[in-house]
Amino acid sequence: MKQFKPIGIFDSGVGGTSIWQEIQQLLPQESTIYLADSKNAPYGNKSAQEIIRLSKKNTEKLLEMGCKIIVVACNTATTNAISILRKTYSVPFIGIEPAIKPAALKTKTKNIGVLATKGTLSSNLFSKTAEFFSNGIKSIEVVGEGLVPLIEEGRLNDLKTKKLLKQYLSPMMKANIDYLVLGCSHYPYLIPVIKKIVGNHVTIIDSGEAVARQTKAVLKSLNLATTPSIVAKHLFYSNGNTVILKELLKDYKEKIDIEKLDF
Repeated sequence: MKQFKPIGIFDSGVGGTSIWQEIQQLLPQESTIYLADSKNAPYGNKSAQEIIRLSKKNTEKLLEMGCKIIVVACNTATTNAISILRKTYSVPFIGIEPAIKPAALKTKTKNIGVLATKGTLSSNLFSKTAEFFSNGIKSIEVVGEGLVPLIEEGRLNDLKTKKLLKQYLSPMMKANIDYLVLGCSHYPYLIPVIKKIVGNHVTIIDSGEAVARQTKAVLKSLNLATTPSIVAKHLFYSNGNTVILKELLKDYKEKIDIEKLDF
């Protein structure tokens, strides 16, 4: 157990597993602990104060479990709490924020769409990032109200989910976007449905791959990377229903432990 120094990952539920998958693919030798704070999902409609409190709670649980680095796999928690987490705890933190930069740099129509939670779109960090990168670019920002609870219930292809997505993506399509930025770690699970609505001419971007690359870079720079000879372990804890977590991770070939835990 001495050598079990995992990467800690937390999210307001199951959505951050989309980030976990990218990290696991890039860093297969690294062990991980994932916390799904499903009983408090979604974070997107909570106050900044409450988001900070929940982020500290999750961080302290992961530190208690021996994590060497913490990935805040939640856009809302990153944009509202990561600066405070970095000041409060000595462990390195990796955040996730909407990938506006690549969309703004690559757009040909000069119109990009951002689908995110209210907590992310109303944060100071998002405003600064959007202002910095979207000079001369029109950004159509829409709050994906109600999508996170549907994903938490596993209703990815549900009629209600499709109806909401059509409603939220409609103003973006009217504005002739060619890039759609997903600003919530839950939303990549909706990509198959989104693609059917927006068609092939819209490129969908999420932050998972960039977060994995940044995690790798920080581990290397701080000499925290695990030697490849150690067999990785992956522990998943949810304080809500574990059924959806199991469903989303069913294709993972190695053994993973999924348990219910009150935190």
